[in-house]
Amino acid sequence: MSWCLAQETFSNELSDAAISLTKDQITYDPSYFSIDYPNGDVPEGKGVCTDVVIRAYRKLGIDLQKEVHEDMKANFSLYPDIWGLTSTDRNIDHRRVPNLMKYFSRFGTEKSITSNAQDYVVGDIVCWNLGGAITHIGIMVDRKSMDGKRYMVVHNIGGGQVIEDILFDYKIIGHYSYSKD
Repeated sequence: MSWCLAQETFSNELSDAAISLTKDQITYDPSYFSIDYPNGDVPEGKGVCTDVVIRAYRKLGIDLQKEVHEDMKANFSLYPDIWGLTSTDRNIDHRRVPNLMKYFSRFGTEKSITSNAQDYVVGDIVCWNLGGAITHIGIMVDRKSMDGKRYMVVHNIGGGQVIEDILFDYKIIGHYSYSKD
């Protein structure tokens, strides 16, 4: 199978995994949780935007908790120094948007940030600044906006894991494609 076809297949599988998450009832809960490692997850029924991405990738056999933790452990100085930490924390590091952005830029494809909806395709990861230091992340999925011009996003901005047409609602600060292969 060619790389392009494999990537398209993976992107569609990631989209399907993200869409399946919207069936789960999730309460937005940014609390710190001690979780198992590897393959740890916050308690059932809880989560934030990063948990959507983590759970969708986990459905495809990719453990971002483990992947981010191992890279941060080996390359701690490359990751954002926002929280004043001196070492990694496998319970939370992968649940922080800036850390996921750094990881995706290192191991995925960093894509252009544009105002052209056609540049954002199924399976892309998009990050936004909601204002101040508040960041957000979601997955582009194979569902179109009401006007048919944009793919929609699965994310959790406070109302649970939902599909919405929010691509250009906030300032885009990151745009990636990532598959482990």
